[in-house]
This record gives sequence, structure tokens and C-alpha cells, in this order.
Amino acid sequence: MTKLKEKALQFLKEEEGQSLSEYGLIIGIIAVACITVLVALKDKLVETFTKIKDAL
Repeated sequence: MTKLKEKALQFLKEEEGQSLSEYGLIIGIIAVACITVLVALKDKLVETFTKIKDAL
């Protein structure tokens, strides 16, 4: 039982998993921000790409 307890304590003390989840959270926040910006600028982007398409 003590080996299992030691392994559990070692697992809880490891910080690698915490930093990985922090990076995941940051990537999620950046993704939400990018989607929000794209939705806000949707009409302008459609207009710009339509002008480019018509010019070609």
C-alpha cells in the first residue's frame, strides 16, 4: 500500500500536467478571441473578398 500512496503523492506533486493544461487554456482563450473578431468583422471580410474575386 505504501508504494501506491507514494506513487499517488508523486503524481499530485508533478507540475508537467499543470503547465500543459495552462497552455490548453491559453490556446482556448486565443481561439475564442479569434472567432469573436472574425464574427465581428464578417461583413467587412466578405466585402473585401468579393472585391478581390470580382477583380480577378
